[in-house]
Amino acid sequence: MTENALPSPASTAPLPSPASGSSPRRSDATRAGILAAARERFATDGYERATIRAIARDANIDPSMVMRYYGNKEGLFAAATSVDLRIPDFGPVAREDVGRVLVAHFLDIWEEADALTALLRMGMTHQAGAERMREVFAEQVLPVARAVCPDPDEAPTRAALCAAQLLGLALTRYVLRFPPSAALTREEITRWLAPTVQRYLTAERP
Repeated sequence: MTENALPSPASTAPLPSPASGSSPRRSDATRAGILAAARERFATDGYERATIRAIARDANIDPSMVMRYYGNKEGLFAAATSVDLRIPDFGPVAREDVGRVLVAHFLDIWEEADALTALLRMGMTHQAGAERMREVFAEQVLPVARAVCPDPDEAPTRAALCAAQLLGLALTRYVLRFPPSAALTREEITRWLAPTVQRYLTAERP
């Protein structure tokens, strides 16, 4: 399987957990360790160069355990890059507050989701990660733009502009850690960024 023909997270279900000799808590810890190692390895080496053996070594487990939980590298990649942005229901949100709510939500996501940060790092240098990031934003952010923008036909462009702001912030604050960006408080970021995101989503086309 090539980088351009990757399985979606829903299409590759992990294999059942080993039943004997492992409690649910231990199984969860093992899976978490595998996924953390996989994200780091995929971000560093890319999809093609990363190996099950190297990921297992990083996770301090036998390679057979990785195969037992995830079946193969394709299944492991799908699980490691499956990101739920947990986009809130914007139905009850006043139209003029959409930008503020979206920026605040993404700050929550970036500050707690190592998976999303790893995917961003991967997407900067490897095609597989870039493709997955595009899928995540197309599936989960595009519907927001489509619901609130003046012309639904412009939703992809508006969602892409929002992504530029949100991903740019994440890159400078959480990956590259530019001191001025990292020093901003959440309230300051929201005040700076929310009006721009709001304009991208709801303003008339310039």
